[in-house]
Amino acid sequence: MNWTGVMPAITTNFDSAYKVDHAHLANHCRWMIDSGCTAIVALGSLGEGSTLEYEEKLAILDTCVRAVRAPVVAAISSLRTSEAVQLAKEAARRGCKGLMILPPYVYRGDWREMKSHVAEVLRATELPGMLYNNPVAYGTDFLPEQIAELAAEHANLRAVKESSTDVRRVTAIRALLGERLAILVGVDDAIVEGIYMGAIGWIAGLANALPVESVELFEYAAKGQTDKATALYNWFLPLLRMDTVPKFIQLIKLVQQEAGHGSARVRTPRMELEGAELQEAKRIIAHAFKARPRQHAEKTIAHS
Repeated sequence: MNWTGVMPAITTNFDSAYKVDHAHLANHCRWMIDSGCTAIVALGSLGEGSTLEYEEKLAILDTCVRAVRAPVVAAISSLRTSEAVQLAKEAARRGCKGLMILPPYVYRGDWREMKSHVAEVLRATELPGMLYNNPVAYGTDFLPEQIAELAAEHANLRAVKESSTDVRRVTAIRALLGERLAILVGVDDAIVEGIYMGAIGWIAGLANALPVESVELFEYAAKGQTDKATALYNWFLPLLRMDTVPKFIQLIKLVQQEAGHGSARVRTPRMELEGAELQEAKRIIAHAFKARPRQHAEKTIAHS
């Protein structure tokens, strides 16, 4: 498992009966990898992991692993530590190459409880793990010193997905750990800043609809091609900001639908956008697509 590059946190497409569309899922994974993404991250927040049944999660992992030769990372999220441990074991057995470990996403535990939960998942398999720190969404915050403590005690903790929205966290983690942990940005509209501060990977949301642009943006920033990165970033930002609001799943799926690569269907309690909210989102998407750099659009059309 190489924790670098653009790794889409893939959405879960549903058919008209709101069941997982495995044929679309397989094609989606292949499109991501063919577009230059380095791995697939399944079952995360954007993948609506919280509305998936346990058996559905296993079936999704099977589909992803069969679809691509690239690494598949399984997001491990559960309200119960015992179920998280079991899911990690199943992910390893089914051919996943890494784990993205979320804290329990309802109970806001203290450091002792969070540490115990993550530690049990890390001990469950020999797979390399990536800690997912998202205090905005989950209300629990893994501080740099705590991340360093986990890394010192668990050799298979290899990366951290930093979604605090504060790029200073990237520099703080690097100051404590150097290159011991790979740091990946988890909020789309901080990717360029994160790379400039030392992040080497991107768990990307809008890559589900625009993988070519996502990969090129990442590479421009990583190679220090500032002018190209800035120009592409300025075009992309209105869409990337959709990854940072409560209805990010509905919005990203809507961008996919408007791009011709998916459906806006979401499982309840989420509901599709409607009314003025929908019209404003479509306006932003249409404006971005109209101004889309031609070479990127042509690559996507050619693949389709």
